Amino acid sequence: MIYAEVVAGGKGTRMGNTELPKQFLMLGEKPVVIHTLERFLENPQVDRIILCVPAEWKNYAEDMITEYLGEESGIDVAAGGDHRNATVLSGCRYIEERYGIRDDDIILTHDAVRPFVTQRVIDENIKAAGKYGAAVTAVGAVDTIAEADESGMLKNIPPREKMYQEQTPQTFMLGRMKSVIEGFTDEEQRLFTDVCKAYLNKGIPVKVVEGEPFNIKITTPYDMKTAEMIIKEKEYLK
Repeated sequence: MIYAEVVAGGKGTRMGNTELPKQFLMLGEKPVVIHTLERFLENPQVDRIILCVPAEWKNYAEDMITEYLGEESGIDVAAGGDHRNATVLSGCRYIEERYGIRDDDIILTHDAVRPFVTQRVIDENIKAAGKYGAAVTAVGAVDTIAEADESGMLKNIPPREKMYQEQTPQTFMLGRMKSVIEGFTDEEQRLFTDVCKAYLNKGIPVKVVEGEPFNIKITTPYDMKTAEMIIKEKEYLK
């Protein structure tokens, strides 16, 4: 089975004074997260979609899905956790309890507020995870990346051609990824805000899948304005 876990655990504090979490804000004629869910509904390789939201927004999310995608969409809604890893793990446990986990199950974990993921990116993530065990979507850095020390002084300028900016999906063999997160110590939980970072630390290979510049994460009001411009174009859907 191939699962898509759409992670919508955030409250959107950087979006400003809004009544709704950012994933539920309107983008064009429908909420941001609906655009995101549609990308995975359109992919024939994805067998099941799990939307993970804050527990207090679960009923709201279920009603929203019914309104925009219909009662027969087949999308499951699960309660997330206090932070990203906890939310991802909640989705994995939901899958285990409801469907069981097989050795060949693959899971794509994707930000609910990245509504412009393409079918190519989804397909290549699935292929890479099946071959290598894990994949991360990323785009090559355009600007020079600078590293500073604790005092804010320039420490290092790594070669730009080796630098990437991560996006999502991040895609894994489901059983192994769940075991990795469940094995985190408290210190690792603090350090590894990104599952791929934990994989690297443990020596587990991760394949880079080329992303898209417009696969943006909507975090601030500026991002929303950018998304509103992108939504007017249809080429991103391919």
